[in-house]
Amino acid sequence: MTVTSPSIAAPQALFPGRWVGAASLVVGPLLVLAGVLLRMRFSFFFPAQLSAYERHPRLMTASYSLVSAGWALLWPGVALLAARIGARFRELAVWGGALTVLGLFARVFHAGVDHADFQLVTAQGAVSAARTVSETYGAFHVFSTLNAAIMSGWILLAVGAYRAQVLGPLRAAALGLVSAMPLGVLKGTTAGSVAAAAGLCVALVPLGVAAWRTGPTPRAATVVGRLVLVGVVATAMFCFGQAG
Repeated sequence: MTVTSPSIAAPQALFPGRWVGAASLVVGPLLVLAGVLLRMRFSFFFPAQLSAYERHPRLMTASYSLVSAGWALLWPGVALLAARIGARFRELAVWGGALTVLGLFARVFHAGVDHADFQLVTAQGAVSAARTVSETYGAFHVFSTLNAAIMSGWILLAVGAYRAQVLGPLRAAALGLVSAMPLGVLKGTTAGSVAAAAGLCVALVPLGVAAWRTGPTPRAATVVGRLVLVGVVATAMFCFGQAG
């Protein structure tokens, strides 16, 4: 009798589904890691990040865009991972999955603030933008209540994934490292940032690949059709967004 890994044998969630969840687990972590590495040579604190944008706008735009896209695209993968954990430990799955997704929402909000601050650099210059950011940095926003979720969600997911035997001890520990990723706006790269992003890749990318390989393989025509559909929809959404 063939023995199947618990991470593969768990029931398939109807939503987000095997293919969407697996793509999220593979693409999301790689985007975060790539974006973090792109701004590695600049100092961590916000004045240096604004100055770096003034001098290297395309590089910094690419860096922050990759990271924010990676966080946004991770939610289906988190949902799939939580479903796998929930097959054995429902409470850990619910709390870990919910807090992690809420933390992803908060990170996307921070990305919006980053974008607005960079536009200040374009309009006023880095020095003036840094002054404005400094004066408004502690302003209240509702997403500040989710700062704890950003950190604790990944730890709960890591514990749940280990206890449910979805991840082994090393990869579960790597997933827990994601909680060390700096939070807030205009954060540069530190050694901890690289470790957290690398841990995300080590923990989730193999899980996504394994999910792709589990279950029936679709016909080539189906795969091509879906890829074309994704390309068309993504292009249409991009054009619609640029229009207004």
